[in-house]
Amino acid sequence: MNRRLALLAGACAALLIALGAYLYARAVPYQEIIDHGPSPEAQTNPYLAAEHFLRKQGLSVSHANGLDALPTLEPRQHSLLLFGDRSGMTPRQIDQVLNWTRAGGRLLFVAESIWDEKLGQSRDLLLDRVQVHQLLTRDLKDPPPDVEKDPQPKLTKLYLEDEDAPAYATFDTAFHLEDPHNLAQAWANSARATHMMQLNHGLGSIIVVTDADLWKTPNIDQYDNAWLLWYLTADTRVTLLFNTDHDNLPTLLLRYFPQALVALIALVLLGLWHVGVRQGPLIEPAPNARRQLHEHLRASADFIWRRADQASLLQALQHDILRRVRRRHPGFDQLGVAEQWLVLARLSGQPTRAISQAMGPRPKQRLSAVEFSRQVAHLQTLRNTL
Repeated sequence: MNRRLALLAGACAALLIALGAYLYARAVPYQEIIDHGPSPEAQTNPYLAAEHFLRKQGLSVSHANGLDALPTLEPRQHSLLLFGDRSGMTPRQIDQVLNWTRAGGRLLFVAESIWDEKLGQSRDLLLDRVQVHQLLTRDLKDPPPDVEKDPQPKLTKLYLEDEDAPAYATFDTAFHLEDPHNLAQAWANSARATHMMQLNHGLGSIIVVTDADLWKTPNIDQYDNAWLLWYLTADTRVTLLFNTDHDNLPTLLLRYFPQALVALIALVLLGLWHVGVRQGPLIEPAPNARRQLHEHLRASADFIWRRADQASLLQALQHDILRRVRRRHPGFDQLGVAEQWLVLARLSGQPTRAISQAMGPRPKQRLSAVEFSRQVAHLQTLRNTL
């Protein structure tokens, strides 16, 4: 039996070896490249390729997220590239940037707004300060006469001295820069419009462009885009600033943690509901059946007492006493006051002096609580004896 098992095991092993040798002989090795997309750094920095390119050219490149770093930047031999949204820049910040440029810095920024002829300004404060206007190319009244002859009408051309051919860049041709005061020292045009201007500013210079998309990662390798960026920043240290506005904490939480925000709001609402709940049983209102007549009378008397109308309460008791006396002694109303008190004294068994104090007119001044209670008790005793 053991011999048969050994033979069977040997046959299986030989079969596996033969199968492995066959598969090895038939297998063909190959390499496959899996594209995982851009890195997180490239996703957060659209100008990452531009930074790497400038570093390869021997330039020192840094990245800033706001204008707070401006006081630490030495303006001489330094280029500041404002590629971010500048709608939140204040006039004070614009003064700081222009003073930095005047001291020898090189400023490159993107025109953001269209010139409003009626208002005499645009919404771009920095662009207005350098006195450059941005217009839509389609609104230009007199296009250049040689547009039809241009073989590359959508490419921006920069002509340099001692060069036979221009450098080509892919600026957005939908926008045009205008220099109404003839301040520009150099410029670059497409067939119909101007897309880059350079102006002197004190010891420094200002470069205005219609857009910076040509220097973003997908476009920087097209035509002479990369070379143009190097040409504009040559022989300087470079600081890129393209994120002047930070997202606040609520915006970040809403973007990345919406479920957590919903849970937090629900927790706060539950906490407020718990705090607002009564601790203990509710007191039910008294049923209508238990409100007796004496309760209404007591409430009415309390109301009259709170209104300081003591005389009405005492007179009500006196009238009740007189009503009872009339029933027991006919002709009581025809008697004089002294005779009426004598009748009351005889019927009630009270002395005449007590009758006069109880039935006499009340003084106008307010009685104290003790005196008022004594008068009421006296009148009730006199009424109960009749």
